[in-house]
Amino acid sequence: MSTNSLKEIRESFMISKTELARNSNISSFTLTGIEQGKPCRMETKRKILLALGLKISDKNKVFH
Repeated sequence: MSTNSLKEIRESFMISKTELARNSNISSFTLTGIEQGKPCRMETKRKILLALGLKISDKNKVFH
């Protein structure tokens, strides 16, 4: 399983998992899996990055 910094980044922005899931238009269940290191599609990563207010070029900082 790959690791990522999504949970730490989300918490640093003081955004709840539910709020990020809603803003990303993905389910909380999906977001939980991603935070646990499960793989996801590029489109899902894009939605999460944009919902966090990050640039697509920041993807390597969030998803390793």
